[in-house]
Amino acid sequence: QVQLVESGGGLVQPGGSLRLSCAASGIMFSTHDRGWYRRAPGKQRALVARISFGTATDYADSVKGRSTISRDNAKNTVYLQMNSLKPEGTAVYFCNADHMCDNYWGQGTQVAVSS
Repeated sequence: QVQLVESGGGLVQPGGSLRLSCAASGIMFSTHDRGWYRRAPGKQRALVARISFGTATDYADSVKGRSTISRDNAKNTVYLQMNSLKPEGTAVYFCNADHMCDNYWGQGTQVAVSS
């Protein structure tokens, strides 16, 4: 059984930090591209950050300089460190693993940025 489980979400004040984790099981995703996406209230799911199997990274303009995506292939886990969080970051965050037609999604973890 293949599953991706996100964790680390929660309520944080503006300017605070969170580290999201996504642990995978059932398949080793060492050669998959990995990514974090988010769905804000009333909006479609959008890319936050992604990291290739070769560790090249790509970030949405809205989070550049404030977020860092990383992966630990031995743990089959991808992380998203988010600093200087803004209210606009409030969303459900999903992790992804992708390789051609082999694509998987987690169920998401809620992040709320509010004072």
